[in-house]
Amino acid sequence: MSSTESGKHEGFTAEERAAMKDHAQELKKEARRSSRADKAAEAERDVLAKIAEMQDSDRIMAERVHAVITAGAPVLAPKLWYGMPAYALDGKVVCFFQCAEKFRARYATLGFSDQAKLDEGTMWSTAFALTELTAEAEARISALVKQAGS
Repeated sequence: MSSTESGKHEGFTAEERAAMKDHAQELKKEARRSSRADKAAEAERDVLAKIAEMQDSDRIMAERVHAVITAGAPVLAPKLWYGMPAYALDGKVVCFFQCAEKFRARYATLGFSDQAKLDEGTMWSTAFALTELTAEAEARISALVKQAGS
């Protein structure tokens, strides 16, 4: 959320408002779907369509992240969450991809919700910056989503 130099709250940014509108539309669309299988198939099509709309660098990374997550943790169901690709277990988002371009960030992000079982002592990471997907990064993502989906 934005604020002025004096510290007063100015409200949500345009990007944050757009993400909230996307989420409201996602919820309405989800409620209209009929069978569980139809919902799952349409949700995956929605995710793939959203990825296809991304700029090249974000799109390429999102396609690889999607492939790694769906192969590494097939129990996680793709769905849109605030206009971004996400992966859920029993309807609850476990992890999500945020492209750099939408939020004018330096890098894309792979984040995990509190539903993910990544607990490691008293403090652990819940989001990771992605600048490129090397074989090592893909292996790490695969291990994280397997742990999160178990």
